[in-house]
Formats: sequence, C-alpha cells, structure tokens
Amino acid sequence: MNLILVAVIALGAIGLIAAVVLYLASKKFAVFEDPRIAQVAEVLPQANCGGCGYPGCSGFAGACVKAADAGSLEGKLCPVGGAPVMEKVAAILGLEAVASEPKLAVVRCNGSCENRPRIVQYDGAISCRVAHATSGGETLCSFGCLGCGDCVKACKFDAIKMNPETGLPEVDAEKCTACGACAKACPRGIIEIRPKGRVVKGEARRVWVGCVNKDKGAIAAKACAVSCIGCGKCQKVCKKEAITIENNLAYIDPAKCIACGLCFNECPKHAIHASFAVPVPRPKVVKPAEEPAAPKAAAKPVAAASEGVSAEPVQKSASKEVPAAEKQQQQ
Repeated sequence: MNLILVAVIALGAIGLIAAVVLYLASKKFAVFEDPRIAQVAEVLPQANCGGCGYPGCSGFAGACVKAADAGSLEGKLCPVGGAPVMEKVAAILGLEAVASEPKLAVVRCNGSCENRPRIVQYDGAISCRVAHATSGGETLCSFGCLGCGDCVKACKFDAIKMNPETGLPEVDAEKCTACGACAKACPRGIIEIRPKGRVVKGEARRVWVGCVNKDKGAIAAKACAVSCIGCGKCQKVCKKEAITIENNLAYIDPAKCIACGLCFNECPKHAIHASFAVPVPRPKVVKPAEEPAAPKAAAKPVAAASEGVSAEPVQKSASKEVPAAEKQQQQ
C-alpha cells in the first residue's frame, strides 16, 4: 500500500513539474499573431496557388499586414481574387487599394506538328520534366514544348488545355488568373506571365514572340518553320525600342510595346503573335515615270491672204483665151 502511494505521489510531482515547465516555456516562446492576419485571410479565395509569391493565402495575409505597417500595399496582388479582393484587404488594413495591371499566361511556342515535324517517337513517362531530363523530345528543337501536359495538370482553374491537333497548350484568357503555376511546371520555360496588354476599344491588345529557340538562324529554321532566326527586322521597325535581340532570339518588352503591329507584319518567319487582328499595310503604289512628250510636227507656213482675196489656191483653167480678131472671122 505504501509503494502504491509513493508511486502516485511521484507521478503527481513529475506531472506538476512538467506542467510548470511547459507553462513557463509557452510564456517565454509565445508567438503573437496580429488579429488582422486572420481577418485578411478570411477575404482571400484560399486557393493556395502560390501565384502571389508566398506560401499559401495565410503567408500572403501576413505579408499584406507587414506591408500595411510599412504604409503601402504596392506590389501585393492576389492573382485569383484580383482587384475586388485587394480592395477588401486594403479596407481591413485601412489603406487604399493599389491598382495593378491584369496579367495572364502566354505560351511562347508555335511548334505544332505541322511547323515542327517529329523525327523520333518518345515512349517514356508522360511527363514534360521526365522527357526533358531523359531525352531532347521528339523534334530537332530542344527548346520548344514537349507536349506532355504538365502545365495542364498544374493549373487549378482549368484555364489551360492541350490542343490535340497542334500538340500545344492553349490558355483561356477568361479563366486564367496568372497564378504562374503552369509557368513553374514547364521545364523549358515556354510559358510566361505577361500583362494582358493595352486596352483599345474594349480589347486587350498584346504582342509577343512565340519562340524560345536560342540556336542560330539556320539551325532554328531547320528545326521549326516558324522559329525566330534573330534577323532583327522586327527590331528595326519598332518605333518604341521595345524589341531586343539576345542569344539569336527576339524579345518584346510589354512595358514599352504599344501593340502597333509593325513587327508582326515585318517578321519573315511569322514568329510574332498578336491577340488582335493586325491590319495588313496597304502596298505602296508606285507611279510610273512620265514619258517625255513627243515633239509636235512643225506647222507649214501659210501665206497670209490679202484683204478681200481668198487664201485658197486658184486652179488654172486648161483652155486658152481666144483673141477678139479670131472671134470676128468665125462669125
């Protein structure tokens, strides 16, 4: 009986000591969480896509609170919720919402089955990352789309699909939230998050180079019929200096581009794409050189007719005048 009592007292003492230690540790290492973080997290869509650049919506909420303490939400954007959600976040934090330019994912490859013929058949795992790591793909282009659909699997908003005819991904601009999950999933970096573009007559206009091939012109042209060859013609016609040529590849800066379409019409390989119907420039009409006028024939001088006398030539009569003496003899 004494042994049992001793054991109970010992266990009780150990438990009491452990409780005191835990209490002191909780006070010592307590982490204070700003209640505004929970309030901001409630208005977020909880997609946890990572498109904001933070690990989930809770991480983005904490970043917004820290930014609010600094006095501005500039640079903070929830790609899924967009401007309406950011207005609610700003209202909770007592700030004004900062307008941000809407963006979307753009596929920078036009290597369809027609433009980029297959030379081998890939028979491995249906994964772009595996295909990129184990082989160069089924074509001569080692930069273009592999067509396994990793980007489609990564998209949580059903905004990207594989076109069975072209073998390329296509982005639905209405569904895309520019979260960047598809861009991160692509091992070759052919998907870029770009601004939707300048709004003209209610239409967002954007122009981009649909190629990421950095090979030299002859090699790139052999691999794909519509690859960029770095000729620089687009750069020469651009009036805003929005196009640069680097590593044999043209790139259009969306911050400088005004979507005029001059580069689109100038590209000899049709590697530049536009989200709108670019007007085709009218051909210049070259006027033929005027032929010198033929010299006029010199007019024959005509003798001026005397007053009262006709200018027409007088026809001489063939008959001779009969003398008056002969007339009397005949009578």
